[in-house]
Amino acid sequence: MPADSKPSTPTTAAHNLRRIGLLPFVAVLFAYCTGGPFGFESMISTSGPGLSFIFLVAVPLVFSVPISLAAAEMSSAMPVEGGFYRWSRATLGDFWGFQSGWWNWTGTFLMSASYAVAMADYLEAWFPVHSRIEHWVVAFLFLLLVAYINILGIEFVGILTVILLVLVFAPVIVFIFAGLRHAHFNPFVPLLPPGRPWREAYGVGLALAIWSYAGYEQLSTVIEEVERPERNFPLGLAIVVPLTIATYALSLLAGLAALGNWQEWVTGYIVTAARMIGGRALGTGMFVASAIANFVLLESTVLSVSRVPLTMAEDGYLHPGLAKIDPRFGTPVRSILLFTGFCALLALISVPQLIAIYAWTRCATSFLTLLSFWKMRRKFPALPRSFRVRGGRLVEAGIVIAPTLLFLWAMVNSDPVSRVWGIIMLASGPLAYVYVWTRRKRTRLNVAAISS
Repeated sequence: MPADSKPSTPTTAAHNLRRIGLLPFVAVLFAYCTGGPFGFESMISTSGPGLSFIFLVAVPLVFSVPISLAAAEMSSAMPVEGGFYRWSRATLGDFWGFQSGWWNWTGTFLMSASYAVAMADYLEAWFPVHSRIEHWVVAFLFLLLVAYINILGIEFVGILTVILLVLVFAPVIVFIFAGLRHAHFNPFVPLLPPGRPWREAYGVGLALAIWSYAGYEQLSTVIEEVERPERNFPLGLAIVVPLTIATYALSLLAGLAALGNWQEWVTGYIVTAARMIGGRALGTGMFVASAIANFVLLESTVLSVSRVPLTMAEDGYLHPGLAKIDPRFGTPVRSILLFTGFCALLALISVPQLIAIYAWTRCATSFLTLLSFWKMRRKFPALPRSFRVRGGRLVEAGIVIAPTLLFLWAMVNSDPVSRVWGIIMLASGPLAYVYVWTRRKRTRLNVAAISS
């Protein structure tokens, strides 16, 4: 293919899609990537407050920012539904494009199931659940609710997410101001936890930071459902990345400056810290905010991932029924329901196991996205780009290499069980491609035989 030729990347039937503006898109993007200052608290007691703060500020500079820049440039050059999946297919070929879509779609079953399990855990704090089956039923009901919300359309999801994030930020902002007002301790001391091996302190904190700052390319799957995507997608990333850094760092700063009890910080401790700083009312507010944040994480994840099988089906890799868009709501209803069913089955597994396995597919997908950025510049240099990363070849190499090194580190240091299942998840991609390729070849032969 000539270097200045245009990629043969299909677009979704535009007349069936609804579109959202910048504000709801920013809300959905923040919901997917962050949700709120929750889930990273164990980093503080394991890695120390000083090192944790360094991770929360430095990791996005070498991880989130490069991926965001790559996604922003590709979205301005190729604003097509399916985003990173179709970018990978157009630049790296059918095989790797299929892997990108397959790994993301199947891997996100695990993450969304973990969010549903976490929602059931939150509800259990208010209404006791007496059996494993009851806990699963609660998780399943949350999955059904989120599926219904997504079926109603991206406009409804966008407006609802804006409202829910206002409810999240209200107690978070109060917590930050209250913590800073009662500051009595140096929040950066000690740099490392005394008596803990340096490798362990470094490893756990970095892994949590990578997880907290992942996913900035994922909402590219709905890019044709965003008004002026070549402008609003890069602008949305430019807003959400610094907002996420500020949300994490200021919450950590406020809590530790007021309490100084860094050894006690474990997952979910920020709710306890809020109660200690601002009383029962603030503690309850932060608990509700953490539950809402988990809900919008699940809601935005279903929005993003449901467009992957939609576009893969349009490209002939999955059943054509998944390519249908509901004319009333402009949503891939079958894709959403199928995804919900798979997540319900996986909701019987514990959250840490789900997240650890999912990390493998996420890293693999993000790596292909970065490689697509590098390849797109060489394969399609003449494509118009309203946004282009400046800095020449050195910056380009840094965008690809820096996050890739973090991916490799995370994979090498993952626990043995997740490593085995992670490799199995990745191996399912080539196997699925062989099956699809064989089926498509057989179909073509049958059509040719009938025609002759």
